[in-house]
Amino acid sequence: MNVPETMVAIDVSRPGGPEVLVPGTRPVPAPGPGEVLIRVEAAGVNRPDVLQRLGRYNPPPGVSDVPGLEVAGRIAAVGDGVTGWKAGDAVCALLAGGGYAEYCTAPAPQCLPVPDGLTMAEAAALPETTFTVWSNVFERGALQPGERLLVHGGTSGIGTTAIQLGKAFGAEVFATARGAEKVQACIGLGADRAIDYESEDFVSVITEATGGKGVDVVLDIVGGDYVRRSVEVMAMDGRYVCIGFVRGPKAEINLAPVMLKRLTLTGSTLRARPVAYKEAIAGQLRARVWPLVAAGRVRPVVHATFPLTEAAEAHRLMESNRHVGKIVLVTAR
Repeated sequence: MNVPETMVAIDVSRPGGPEVLVPGTRPVPAPGPGEVLIRVEAAGVNRPDVLQRLGRYNPPPGVSDVPGLEVAGRIAAVGDGVTGWKAGDAVCALLAGGGYAEYCTAPAPQCLPVPDGLTMAEAAALPETTFTVWSNVFERGALQPGERLLVHGGTSGIGTTAIQLGKAFGAEVFATARGAEKVQACIGLGADRAIDYESEDFVSVITEATGGKGVDVVLDIVGGDYVRRSVEVMAMDGRYVCIGFVRGPKAEINLAPVMLKRLTLTGSTLRARPVAYKEAIAGQLRARVWPLVAAGRVRPVVHATFPLTEAAEAHRLMESNRHVGKIVLVTAR
């Protein structure tokens, strides 16, 4: 595959609003040992990209300052020591940065094959959400068949994935969302009960629906007062997992139910974790989730696509919170 010397990439010209995302020209990166170079066809847009644009979530040391945590495309070249992949292979990949570009490098262990039947745009919507949900719901949260899962932000990219995977692995799933249309979207994805947080109190709804038993695992991207309220509806030995805090990183909670119900409160970030950890997650996804995707039981939900050069418009849509599922950038080919 012929690789050009330069490429279009999205620069963050300064911290600020969507308008600071500006197309520019950069050298095409070279894959290092253990890495592959991907000719990007699509790149997922995620909330951490917005935080990076605002100057609140810098990339780890040594990682490209170009935003973008997931891509799909074809391998253009492989670095020293790479086995199992070759030029021309269709892959999707989890990145620590660099995805908003025509080419990017990725650690080979963080690549997965594009599942049969998916477009590149759909494949680009998979890595960040599936890696995140698997590591937090099924590893840190240890969700088991027959347990109850509460997903806050049910129509986010993370939420739509968590609902589908929770159901696929035998859980009863509750989700919170804003407005009747998003509630119906959660139900359509398999949620047993979706709660409109504008008109319903999720504590009351879940308490009544479970006969006071509560939920076993909470996946929370909201934070703030949702922490205290989530603790109220957790079952004995329940696990609360925080992966975001749209309502703020600080919360005041009553520790008595934490003690009395033997609750575990935990959380994590993924971006700075070592390649070896992400490789282990990739192995689990390939063995247990990719067959579900290929069978159509779990599907990425793509709300809209934008040309790479219109990354600013993609961020405006994300910040409007009008979307359901993922927003994806596509390169011109």
